Amino acid sequence: MLEWLRTPAAIVFVFGIVIFVHELGHFIAAKLTGVYAPRFSIGFGPALFSHKWGETEYIVAALPLGGYVRMASREDESMAFLEGGAEKPTGTVGGSGAPPIAPEEKKPRYYDPNGMAPFGPRPVPENRWLESKPLSARLFIMLAGVTMNFLLGFFIIAGLYISNGEVVLPSREIGAVLAVPGADSLFRNLAAGDTVTAVDGRSVESWNEVVERIATDSGNVLRIQTNRGVTDVAVRDSGIFSREQFAGVLAPYIPPIVDRVVPGHPADRAGLQRGDSITAVNGAPVRGWAAIVNRIESSPGKPLTLTVWRGDSVKQIAVTPEASPGQNPITLADTVLGKIGATRREYGTRRALPVGTAISEAWSTTWASAGLIVHTLRNLVTGHQSIKGLSGPVGVAVQSGEAAQQGWASLLALVSLLSINLAVVNLFPIPILDGGQILIILAETVKGGALAMRTRVWLFYSGLAAIVLLFSIVTFNDLSSFVKRIFHL
Repeated sequence: MLEWLRTPAAIVFVFGIVIFVHELGHFIAAKLTGVYAPRFSIGFGPALFSHKWGETEYIVAALPLGGYVRMASREDESMAFLEGGAEKPTGTVGGSGAPPIAPEEKKPRYYDPNGMAPFGPRPVPENRWLESKPLSARLFIMLAGVTMNFLLGFFIIAGLYISNGEVVLPSREIGAVLAVPGADSLFRNLAAGDTVTAVDGRSVESWNEVVERIATDSGNVLRIQTNRGVTDVAVRDSGIFSREQFAGVLAPYIPPIVDRVVPGHPADRAGLQRGDSITAVNGAPVRGWAAIVNRIESSPGKPLTLTVWRGDSVKQIAVTPEASPGQNPITLADTVLGKIGATRREYGTRRALPVGTAISEAWSTTWASAGLIVHTLRNLVTGHQSIKGLSGPVGVAVQSGEAAQQGWASLLALVSLLSINLAVVNLFPIPILDGGQILIILAETVKGGALAMRTRVWLFYSGLAAIVLLFSIVTFNDLSSFVKRIFHL
């Protein structure tokens, strides 16, 4: 029973915490600036649970694909039905006054004869409308949600770094040399199996030190000394020939032992099992996990035969990697990679990180994640990446279940990624999103008055149509992937 409940519980946890934190940001900002906020809802549609505390009704609604904070506004009556406010209030939340009290049977839930609309007959004072606040306060309210999501992602990543520390790879052996377009000859003297003994004339004791030296040392020439000789590489300050990029060219040797097989993916269907040690691909010997990943990623949709040791016997396992959108780790160019759904066994020892270092690493990782999302969105807009690779709520739900099976660390990592993703996407200039609302606020400030109601409604519905269209596309992608996985298409 607990196993059966784990996936739905993980879905509720992932979506719930990300949405709650986002709306909590808007709500806190509204309260701090004195804007009246009569409703705080997680989800849309009919209320499953509600409770009024103070002047706000807190709701958990039936459709958990978002949330909202309803604030006092001059447009409240025209927009309320889109925020679960289809009930007929006893008065407007805006400033148009309060009509006579409705008959007893039509009184709203939590009716208060001395309360403000929509709970009572008193109109909301104009100084508590959103529009009555200065530009800085309104921008603060609109940006508070994405700020909270960004901070949530950062604090989770920092917590994981502090609690888990970092993995130290004791081996200095090269597991693979990744291809660098236009610069393959620079590393012709390096090969899998070589042991790095020094970088830029300084000895190294672990692979962590190898990466650190390559990425952070100064100088226009990178010198890598191995047990077979010395390789000199000219480097630049930025681009694919920078030290930071070259730090990812050399992959460490990690034993090619499978730790986990993701249910429903090619490795699972092919019969790969935890503990299998992969020694060859299509009959060609491979040494180390990185070399195997290179072969699989370069073969999307192409049948492969893996030679594995299982116990005391050797088995041949036929598997076809599924095509998945990805990026070249060196150039960051979008490409299609092969994936089979298998993870490696953890290798090395864990070492605690000082709190300051953990926070610094978390900050860099958070911004790197945000930058990757921006890069992907830019490629979608310019047509350099297909929308077929996007995942939606169904895909996130599937990932939530898989992450829950791997433990709390994986589940929290997914929450952080989704939270950062939501922060970035919400800044897009689409009227129904925070970014669109910010543009409207700025436009009204420049204009010196509110946009016409017809214009606001048109902008709102155009934004809603764009979101519904995108939601439909990503849901179709999710369901197509789900069907293919079930029926092995």
